[in-house]
Amino acid sequence: MTGRKILIIDDDELLVGAIQKKFETAGFDVNVATTGSEGRELLEREKPDLLVLDLALPDDDGTDICRDVRASSTIPIIMLTGRAEETDRIVGLELGADDYVTKPFSLSELVARARAVLRRTEPQRQVQEEEPTMLQGAGVTVNLRAHEVTVDGQPVSLTPTEYKLLVTLMKHEGEVLSAEKLLEAVWGYDEYDTHLVEVHIANLRSKIEPDPKNPERIHTLRAFGYRFG
Repeated sequence: MTGRKILIIDDDELLVGAIQKKFETAGFDVNVATTGSEGRELLEREKPDLLVLDLALPDDDGTDICRDVRASSTIPIIMLTGRAEETDRIVGLELGADDYVTKPFSLSELVARARAVLRRTEPQRQVQEEEPTMLQGAGVTVNLRAHEVTVDGQPVSLTPTEYKLLVTLMKHEGEVLSAEKLLEAVWGYDEYDTHLVEVHIANLRSKIEPDPKNPERIHTLRAFGYRFG
């Protein structure tokens, strides 16, 4: 996974320098920006594989950048936030961020989360010869080799995390998967805020359900988890 391009947008120059050094030591190609405007320019020019984005910037709102990026790209996004309010994190996830890390944090943990997110951008490597190349159920079809999803015959664009979440649920159609199991299968860890699952389930429902408020494909079983089909 070395050589992947990462863009860091954060106005804390000391922190940015430490993050850059850590990622470069791990073999990544890193670009940094300390303002939103500079970050937007680098996004257009460098086309990074992953965006590490602070929510609080001096000249821009990180949530606005997240929204704008997600409107035109499926690039994975990890939010950095020093804010304690849970609502700030949830808003970022609802806008399409894949994960978040709250300051202060371990640089090694950030690199580990980046690796986990980037693995989800390479679904073709997860398809083994003995596994099926198509998943179908409840009007949803997933072409695992082409990384394409259709709902009732219409193509649907999913982020890498939403795609992995859908594939995991469909591979276990009819089974109830707990939030902890989904965290382990999709995000690669099992001791973290289950709001990651809740918000991404809601985002996924908004794209594959006729009426997301009354889901027919992804069902919630309170205190137990989620079931597809």
